[in-house]
Amino acid sequence: MSASIQAEHFTQALYLLLDETFDSVRGIFLDKGTSLFETLATISAEEASIPVGGKCATLAAQVKHIAFYLDVMEEQVRTQKFERVDWGQIWRETNTVSAEEWETIKSDLRASYDRVKALIADMPAWTNEYEIGGAMGAIVHTAYHLGEIRQALCTLK
Repeated sequence: MSASIQAEHFTQALYLLLDETFDSVRGIFLDKGTSLFETLATISAEEASIPVGGKCATLAAQVKHIAFYLDVMEEQVRTQKFERVDWGQIWRETNTVSAEEWETIKSDLRASYDRVKALIADMPAWTNEYEIGGAMGAIVHTAYHLGEIRQALCTLK
C-alpha cells in the first residue's frame, strides 16, 4: 500500500520552514530574532568583510553562497536540468565589500528567496526527488550557513 502526502500540505510546510529560516521565527527550530534576514540586518559591511574564523570565507561570501544555491536550485527545478555547477566560485570571488556592495548582496539574496517562493507557488505537484530535495535543501543549506554566520558574530561582537 502506497502512502502519500498531499502536495498542498507539503507546500505549506515548505513555506512555514522557509519563513522561519529567512524572515519570521515561529520557534520551530530557531530562537526569536535569529532568522537570516533579521541576523543580516545587524551586520555592517566591515563585519561582512571579515573571514569567518579568520581563515575561511567572509560573511559576505556566506550570504552570496546562499543566494547562489537558491538560484541554482530554482533554475534546475524549473528547467528539470540537474547539472553540476561551480560551487567554489563564490568562495574565490567574494572578499571585502563596501556598504553599497553589502546592501546589494542582501538585496540579491532577498530576490533569490522571492524567486524560490514563487517557484513553490508554481508547483502543481512534487513529481521527483530532485524537486523535493532541492526545496528541502534550500532550508537545510541556509540553516547551516545561518549557524555559521551567527557563530561568527559571537566572535565579532
